[in-house]
Amino acid sequence: MTAFSSTLCMKQSEKKIFVLFRIIGGLGGQALYVLTDLGRMGFFLFFGLLGLLKSPFRFRELIKQLCFIGAGSVTVIFFTALSSGMVLGLQGYYSLHKFGAEGMLGSAVSLTLIMELGPVLTALMVAGRAGSAMCAEIGIMRISEQIDALECMAIDPFRYLISPKFLAALISVPLLTAIFDVVGIAGGLSGRS
Repeated sequence: MTAFSSTLCMKQSEKKIFVLFRIIGGLGGQALYVLTDLGRMGFFLFFGLLGLLKSPFRFRELIKQLCFIGAGSVTVIFFTALSSGMVLGLQGYYSLHKFGAEGMLGSAVSLTLIMELGPVLTALMVAGRAGSAMCAEIGIMRISEQIDALECMAIDPFRYLISPKFLAALISVPLLTAIFDVVGIAGGLSGRS
């Protein structure tokens, strides 16, 4: 009887060890998946930045992307900033009124918009509007083998497609953030009254 119970205990402990190894193996697989994706994103960023340094630079495409990313997103940024500023002003007024600190409303709204909400909401709106369109464009080009055709013609797809979009986004997003901050502060002013 003791030999049977010791064998049973060994099998249960082996099962626990096997389950533990499966959990550790699953975590390792997830870690490798994340590291692989980070490596791919790093290569994408590297080749996109490298395309900015190769000549000839495509200024016409840069201007086209600046119009698409920057000027095309102003309407979305304007209405998002206006509504965010109005809500901040309204909610902040009622919260500060309880403590008799209504005079701090302007600095609270402006600091919240400039330091936190402005950059985050601007990036989300640009990614939602322009980023999804650019992703769809490049995906369609990949499916219809246009990117392969560029490689066959000895044209670097990163320099031709990615680098102008990347530089235009680097120029546009800070300017759109400044517009968001100004409109949001004005919205906070009107939301209070």
